[in-house]
Amino acid sequence: MGIEELARTSANVAATRARSKKVELLSACLRLVSPVELPIAVKFLSGELMQGKIGLGFSAVQKALVVAAETPATSTEVNGLSLTEVDRVFTDIAQVSGKGSVARRSHLLLGLLRKVSERGREFIGKLILGELRHGALEGIMVDAVARATATPRADVRRAVMVTGNLSRVAEAAKAHGADGLRGFAIQLFRPVQPMLAEPTDDIDSALERLGVAALEYKLDGVRVQVHKDADDVRIYTRKLNDVTARLPEVVDAVRPLPLNRIILDGEVLALRPNGRPHPFQTTMRRLGRKRDVGATRGSLPLSVLFFDCLLLEDRSLIDEAASERHAALVDCLPEGLGIPRLVTDDVTRARRFLESALDAGHEGLMAKSLEAVYSAGGRGKSWLKIKRAHTLDLVIVAAEWGSGRRKGFLSNLHLGAFDEGTGA
Repeated sequence: MGIEELARTSANVAATRARSKKVELLSACLRLVSPVELPIAVKFLSGELMQGKIGLGFSAVQKALVVAAETPATSTEVNGLSLTEVDRVFTDIAQVSGKGSVARRSHLLLGLLRKVSERGREFIGKLILGELRHGALEGIMVDAVARATATPRADVRRAVMVTGNLSRVAEAAKAHGADGLRGFAIQLFRPVQPMLAEPTDDIDSALERLGVAALEYKLDGVRVQVHKDADDVRIYTRKLNDVTARLPEVVDAVRPLPLNRIILDGEVLALRPNGRPHPFQTTMRRLGRKRDVGATRGSLPLSVLFFDCLLLEDRSLIDEAASERHAALVDCLPEGLGIPRLVTDDVTRARRFLESALDAGHEGLMAKSLEAVYSAGGRGKSWLKIKRAHTLDLVIVAAEWGSGRRKGFLSNLHLGAFDEGTGA
């Protein structure tokens, strides 16, 4: 398939707001892609590159786009550039290093952009910068892959959950259908996408929906997934990035556990000496440090609290009920590493538990179904989050023109609030 056809599909997807139409357009495109190019097409339509970051920033991309527009491609060149050829150029760009690398990367990009149409240039530019906003979110792409490969959506979703790689799943589904997805299973050091929660109004509505539920403190920390294989411990963020080197406290907390193989789901946060949490920004400031972690650890230590267990030795738990997963968690964790928890359907007890979480400085509560399996990568009604909302009525009183990648857009907004004391 040519890059122009993919760019046209992207534009058509962006032009419609209907989810069903987006899925229809994407699946029709994917059905035409060869098995070899399918992983590339899925990545591109998801707004990602196979190589991740390739070392080109906003200024370099914008300059190349301007120069390329001055020398339009011929119709023969436009019709002939395949996805494989485009991906090969991205690989070449990513491999450039050393003195003068910026200029060489820009030269390679310019050569590519001169071979595509205006629509193709726009698509490639946004793709490199991570700014492709055409509404093809992962849930929509999962539906599109399932339809394009005639594979049950549930099978595709589960395979994506345990691999974190829709391109690999699409390739297997295209080649072998549902049978090709049965081999995907949870594995150590291959992080799975985290299960997410849906907001609800209050504790009453949460218990009305769930009945007897597990209530847990909702921490304002950083979601982490911890994998342990004997003494080898690795830590991944919500976006599946490896941050092990930045969190030696978590490694030290998990390594002594009397288990060889385990995958835990939890939160990391900075706590004050009295046990109350620091603001989220403080936790992030510490997590963002890549150098002198040891020194920073002394002045701003981090704590980890776990709430779920996805693998215990050779037993995968993601398809088991939450009550079973929590029982496994309790068996393997020492006191102090688990998040405070209450199982109840009594509203009065639940409200008291919520007040205790808020009094301790936390955001609120999580309410979880005891029967729910671990449904990763999406927001479902099995996990509900309850936070005390703080709202303000504000008006926009001024705006400033943006600069850099925000050039041409109204950017910094100035907001005004009514002061009841002065009437202004």
